[in-house]
Amino acid sequence: MASLGVNPSRTPQGPGPGAASSGFSSPAPIHLCVLWNSGYMGIAYYDTSDSTIHFMPDAPDHESLKLLQRVLDEINPQSVVTSAKQDENMTRFLGKLASQEHRQPKRPEIVFLPSVDFGLEISKQRLLSGNYSFIPDSMTATEKILFLSSIIPFDCLLTVRALGGLLKFLGRRRIGVELEDYNVSVPILGFKKFMLTHLVNIDQDTYSVLQIFKSESHPSAYKVASGLKEGLSLFGILNRCRCKWGEKLLRLWFTRPTHDLGELNSRLDVIQFFLLPQNLDMAQMLHRLLGHIKNVPLILKRMKLSHTKVSDWQVLYKTVYGALGLRDACRSLPQSIQLFRDIAQEFSDDLHHIASLIGKVVDFEGSLAENRFTVLPNIDPEIDEKKRRLMGLPSFLTEVARKELENLDSRIPSCSVIYIPLIGFLLSIPRLPFMVEASDFEINGLDFMFLSEEKLHYRSARTKELDALLGDLHCEIRDQETLLMYQLQCQVLARAAVLTQVLDLASRLDVLLALASAARDYGYSRPRYSPQVLGVRIQNGRHPLMELCARTFVPNSTECGGDKGRVKVITGPNSSGKSIYLKQVGLITFMALVGSFVPAEEAEIGAVDAIFTRIHSCESISLGLSTFMIDLNQVAKAVNNATAQSLVLIDEFGKGTNTVDGPALLAAVLRHWLARGPTCPHIFVATNFLSLVQLQLLPQGPLVQYLTMETCEDGNDLVFFYQVCEGVAKASHASHTAAQAGLPDKLVARGKEVSDLIRSGKPIKPVKDLLKKNQMENCQTLVDKFMKLDLEDPNLDLNIFMSQEVLPAATSIL
Repeated sequence: MASLGVNPSRTPQGPGPGAASSGFSSPAPIHLCVLWNSGYMGIAYYDTSDSTIHFMPDAPDHESLKLLQRVLDEINPQSVVTSAKQDENMTRFLGKLASQEHRQPKRPEIVFLPSVDFGLEISKQRLLSGNYSFIPDSMTATEKILFLSSIIPFDCLLTVRALGGLLKFLGRRRIGVELEDYNVSVPILGFKKFMLTHLVNIDQDTYSVLQIFKSESHPSAYKVASGLKEGLSLFGILNRCRCKWGEKLLRLWFTRPTHDLGELNSRLDVIQFFLLPQNLDMAQMLHRLLGHIKNVPLILKRMKLSHTKVSDWQVLYKTVYGALGLRDACRSLPQSIQLFRDIAQEFSDDLHHIASLIGKVVDFEGSLAENRFTVLPNIDPEIDEKKRRLMGLPSFLTEVARKELENLDSRIPSCSVIYIPLIGFLLSIPRLPFMVEASDFEINGLDFMFLSEEKLHYRSARTKELDALLGDLHCEIRDQETLLMYQLQCQVLARAAVLTQVLDLASRLDVLLALASAARDYGYSRPRYSPQVLGVRIQNGRHPLMELCARTFVPNSTECGGDKGRVKVITGPNSSGKSIYLKQVGLITFMALVGSFVPAEEAEIGAVDAIFTRIHSCESISLGLSTFMIDLNQVAKAVNNATAQSLVLIDEFGKGTNTVDGPALLAAVLRHWLARGPTCPHIFVATNFLSLVQLQLLPQGPLVQYLTMETCEDGNDLVFFYQVCEGVAKASHASHTAAQAGLPDKLVARGKEVSDLIRSGKPIKPVKDLLKKNQMENCQTLVDKFMKLDLEDPNLDLNIFMSQEVLPAATSIL
């Protein structure tokens, strides 16, 4: 869908906000709005230099908000707008930002708006009701919604809320129209998609259709409430991470593919090292050690709040020793690899100090037995003495009880002296039959305390003496051990930086070991990057998911760019593998852009800044869009955003409308790109519209190459070779696919007959056997009605019967 006056785009290649050499140094003020929730961030900003709003679709971010920091460094906003209702991470980040007095060019103004201004529905209403000069006044409300839905990602809820909050801020401050009449609104000349430098633009539709991620409901009835599980997806087969933070980092890499060659090659260097046969044992050992790296940030958070559990000390102890094992192992590995060098240097002796402190102080067995923090012997002499006295207390109390019994009434058969924390020492005797009323509980020389479980508890002179002599030992020990735990926590928190570094580097090592393991098992190879080359070259590539599901998989090569053309038009019979080939190209390119080995003999990836797809229609109930409108929106994103470095995959576009308009739209889109000449994107189009070729709807030239899926007709059978070759398919062979799907032979034969008649321009006649059968049924129905007539009925009018029954039946028969 064309967007008049709008150019929603990735990071611009020339001057303009978001480019490496543009908006950062521009004197024009920029106002940014950000929302962060549940690990995801939505960002939008208004650039006063060209009166456009830029947005970044919902993106995952670390608790330290590194992504937000990168955005601020790139665009240098004058003001940062956010909700007054924020979690502590965002509050802490904004506090540091506001305190940066020497920030260049200057620190931004932090603006808090009420959380109600960021409501999802009210934000949608602000977006849809805005007065935009680039939208013609002649558009109806419905047309305006459809138009904006092709530009703004309404499925990114945080982004929509950030846009709504930004519009509220612009309207309140009246940015750019401060001196104008109040009825003059803030000018908004367009919406553009913003991406950080070096990041590759991939939208949610592409992630879905390529099955990079795929969430499924958990099959266990006991785990349905816990959320979704990962289905058959690229992330699912590559995720072999041992620790939770490694899995989170792998997902983050998948959501942020990059064309930063330094970063990509550093990842590939580690994977290639672990793929060497002599390094397999080392990889397995590191993989085991990574299993001990646990959720350190959660433990540190509990320490700050003094909510540490016994299990937290065990987990921290194992994590630190696991980190020390990783450090020692990496010190024996080649220091020419950056990751090994970082682990060897950054895992400092503070880890030894933490491990030594915990190991010398914490009594893990005792802590588990008492379900509280306890310390080992010889840490505090005072605690040891009190524990010794507490341990010898049972035999001592038995002797005290024996002496107490000598002074009690002879009717009392037994007694015991017990210790209850916070209450002290008490004399306990069994309740006797004559002790019915409360007055019966009184005993001379004893102070009655309470009755519990048919036992009477008293305080005697000896128990009072014990209270004075021994005190509340249990609570005193607990208090002193709690004080030691607090001191130990302070020691650990003082060295929290090294623990955070452990988590970052260990999770990176975990991800790369997982990718190396997958590459070893599936036979992947290292891709090469050629930024000076515009295009993709793949030798015998394979679909990473399909090859695991099919008995045999036929690899195919791909070469796009240069003298091989930029637009590949792929035709072929149904079920011949066109869609798999398109997805294969997209997945191999994506895997290379996250720094993974790829399923191909060789792969050379040029400069790719975005991957766009129109392969599968994701139904939309909330926006009320038809399937064809969704298809158009997907193509509109590619038309409006694709550059000479973009990869565009289009499968069966145009089939949602009639057979004239569909090919016409597809041809118009392709001709639009072809008209750009050498700046045309790299396009792979799979289609069954053979008229595209037969009617020569595309211009001839070196930019276009026609490919087909190789097949062979063996009598009435069609044999698929699933091999891509140059050429154009002669027919779609839909009847053969219908027969394979199990349709009755008569239906398939009739469909083929009608198709041949349409193709030859001959009239279509009804099937004779079917016509004869219908005639017999009509005749039989008429006879049955006539036999039911009562000819002796004086009210019978045969003329009416003839006009209402006989004549219509005779007409249908003829």
